Amino acid sequence: MSLLELSNVTAGYGPTPVLFDISMQINKGELACLLGRNGVGKTTLLRSIIGLNSLTKGSIIFDADDISKMPTFKRAKYGIAYIPQGREIIPYLSVLDNLKLGMAASGKKSKKIPEEIFDFFPMLKEHLSRQGGLLSGGQQQQLAIARGLMSNPKLMLLDEPTEGIQPSIVQEIEDTLKRINKEKEITVLVIEQKIDFARQLAEKFFMMEKGVIVAQGETEELTDSLVNQYLAV
Repeated sequence: MSLLELSNVTAGYGPTPVLFDISMQINKGELACLLGRNGVGKTTLLRSIIGLNSLTKGSIIFDADDISKMPTFKRAKYGIAYIPQGREIIPYLSVLDNLKLGMAASGKKSKKIPEEIFDFFPMLKEHLSRQGGLLSGGQQQQLAIARGLMSNPKLMLLDEPTEGIQPSIVQEIEDTLKRINKEKEITVLVIEQKIDFARQLAEKFFMMEKGVIVAQGETEELTDSLVNQYLAV
């Protein structure tokens, strides 16, 4: 059953389009990767889904409702969590307060951090009073994902969660995203540059080139020739 459906989406920055007639569908419970070289429009696509970039054409259907003109904060309350490239945690706030920001995005009043957050990210429990900016890059990425999870989303959008992170933490992130997808039944869409990570993580892929989707399918259909054609530098 479809959770997210984009139909003929054109979007960009001001009058300059970056995306051209994008149509794609992600079903409930899927774990998908969005692939492509730098500058082909992958981040713009995620920003358009969460509402940070306005559409000049097309529509976005989320959980059977048209959210094309819905403001970003309403999309967050509606069940979309966005974990941007660079993580964008608040460096001077504690880990605890960064997590509470995620809860605020959902509009919930509760002040208690659900214990499942520490089940997924046990490291965070040890650093609740520490400033977010003092965490390592890998720890900050885990905090960013946990903050997104705090809103209890139906869909998580992650922009290059493995960028600049040591291999052992990359493996932890992969394992945790799989658990979140399976145990919480949260649909996940990840922008990724590491092809091995994408193949191990996702069951579905979309390949972008110059603002359009040029290939898509099950991950086992992600051939070396496709990788060489659209990802090789």
